Amino acid sequence: HISKLSVMEDPNKNGIIRRNRRGIRAKDMYSWPDEDFNEMETVLATQQYIQQLIRKDHKDVETILEAPQGQEEAPWKYEHLRQFCNELNGIAVRMQEECDPKVCIQMIATEQWVFLCAAHHKPKECSALDYTLHTLDGAAALLNSNKHFPSRVSVKESSVQRLSSVARRLYRIFSHAYYHHRKLFDEYEESTYLCKRFTRYVMKYGLMSADNLIVPIENWTFGGGEEKEVKSAEETTGGVGVKAEGVEGVKTAEAEEGVKEGEGVKGEDGGTEVKDGGERSEKEGG
Repeated sequence: HISKLSVMEDPNKNGIIRRNRRGIRAKDMYSWPDEDFNEMETVLATQQYIQQLIRKDHKDVETILEAPQGQEEAPWKYEHLRQFCNELNGIAVRMQEECDPKVCIQMIATEQWVFLCAAHHKPKECSALDYTLHTLDGAAALLNSNKHFPSRVSVKESSVQRLSSVARRLYRIFSHAYYHHRKLFDEYEESTYLCKRFTRYVMKYGLMSADNLIVPIENWTFGGGEEKEVKSAEETTGGVGVKAEGVEGVKTAEAEEGVKEGEGVKGEDGGTEVKDGGERSEKEGG
């Protein structure tokens, strides 16, 4: 069934205008027929195609991440990261109701590492909620930058290299929500499969090391029939770590990467190491 409210005939092309009209009911939104990627005549074709796949079946992670024939990899990765930012805003909105800055005073997943916010002139500690909002704002500013990403069709290799640092920072939002706001995380994940898709995305395109993915993902089949699993921080370290509200902390390579491009991570002892403009302090014997 195709709603007349959301589908209109284009008199010039004798086709369908895919547009949600003002006043449309939520259940009738996006109720136009799917369009083949090669028939999308717009510079936003990649974005539209990704969103079409998500609406069709948000649980089909492999299909969503599989680039269509003829699509260059760089803009495909770029558009997916833009889409993740859009959908992470849903978590941010929910966190504003639950993530109290007086309680979650630092951006942590486990308690062994505190992530410093790179949105400031000098990286510093922020509450988890502020870190989340600053990170999403910073990612949006970068991904919409005419200097680094002037085109939605092609992406320079020098700009592609920036996607990894954005992905690392965004992942911390997932990890904080999982370890400190589990009910919120589970409800949002069930309706979006967003963390599963993000995890597969960064692994598929080598944007993060598997050792740094500390939100446990149950076994599911990746391309080629191979089953993989992302383990929790506790499983990753064999149970060695610092306890935080019943969860084992873990020092990961993510901490080492965190000092790049002006961001940083801070441990529990107050010692610091300055590198590339970032600050890092490490718990002794952790």
